[in-house]
Amino acid sequence: MLVTDAPQTSYQTAPFTPTTRILVVEDEELIQEMIVTALKEEDYEVIYTSDGQEALNILQSTESPDSEFPLDLIILDLLIPKVKGLDLCRLLRNQGSMVPILILSCLSSEADRVIGLEVGADDYLTKPFSMKELLARCRAILRRQSYMNPPTAIKQFRDITLYPKECRVIVRGQAIKLSPKELRLLELFMSYPRRVWSREQLIEHVWGAEFMGDTKTVDVHIRWLREKLERDAKYPKYLITVRGFGYRLG
Repeated sequence: MLVTDAPQTSYQTAPFTPTTRILVVEDEELIQEMIVTALKEEDYEVIYTSDGQEALNILQSTESPDSEFPLDLIILDLLIPKVKGLDLCRLLRNQGSMVPILILSCLSSEADRVIGLEVGADDYLTKPFSMKELLARCRAILRRQSYMNPPTAIKQFRDITLYPKECRVIVRGQAIKLSPKELRLLELFMSYPRRVWSREQLIEHVWGAEFMGDTKTVDVHIRWLREKLERDAKYPKYLITVRGFGYRLG
């Protein structure tokens, strides 16, 4: 359990409350203080650090399957010491972490935003920004996450079993490896079987409203997911195309 102002570590936590838990990684002291204060006023539990390596240490402890205190959101500045924000984001996604990430950056070009989203961020906010906008984006991300994760530990559909907390999928008794986006798609489908989802709805819930790519990326990810789930991806039995509308599970 993390202890507030413990002498053996340089990061701090707000007093524990049974609410959403957010990690803030920001090395500009004034901005960090403003963000932490605003989040606490919204009754979020906040952990904060200015160091990419310490953030990684925190994440390694909170991301374990048996952690008592999993994170619900990371607010991540890109230009932080030791481990840069972009590298941290990429590392988390490569390790299969699904915790939502909101990037903060003074880099505001379209190319910078695209790179941030492509490596796995859920949203990208450029500096300077207002606290109202930051809080609104946090709430939007958390709403999407709660919508995708109704309170069930294990999801089952026919011979597909999904263990959300472990990011683990078993198909016909065999473990399969999915990318973070594939896992999010599958979890959304398994949470609402037989519901038809349009490409735009899937982008909103899996990629986020800030996604600037083409809706065809949904088709590509569906194809990849079928190749891992179906006995014959050419004749799918799980991920069904509903022509003119979108996709459904079953």
